[in-house]
Amino acid sequence: MATLSQEIPIAPVACCSPVAAPGITPDEAATLASVFKALADPHRVRILNLLANAEEPVCVCDLMPVLGLSQATVSFHLKKLLDVGLLEREQRGTWAYHSLNREALNGLSEVFATKEA
Repeated sequence: MATLSQEIPIAPVACCSPVAAPGITPDEAATLASVFKALADPHRVRILNLLANAEEPVCVCDLMPVLGLSQATVSFHLKKLLDVGLLEREQRGTWAYHSLNREALNGLSEVFATKEA
């Protein structure tokens, strides 16, 4: 039986200007702050960790028992990470499957690059 899936497009993380870059704009600072805010929750950090170690997209229903949270709470945290572009979401019937946006996370790693003295 074939599985019907629909991929939901999301906006990529629009940040990644290094903090040490001269003249970071207010918009760049606000975008970066929104990513930091999304990461400022231990449950969201655990979600990123679980997805980073998953071989394929993970259903919300599979995250609930691991995190010890309700479906609504897990979905709330996933939405925060999705909104800043750190996750990708794929709809399969009534279930949503999430995976790590590795490109966005790799770009985020460059935020703290400093200039040579």
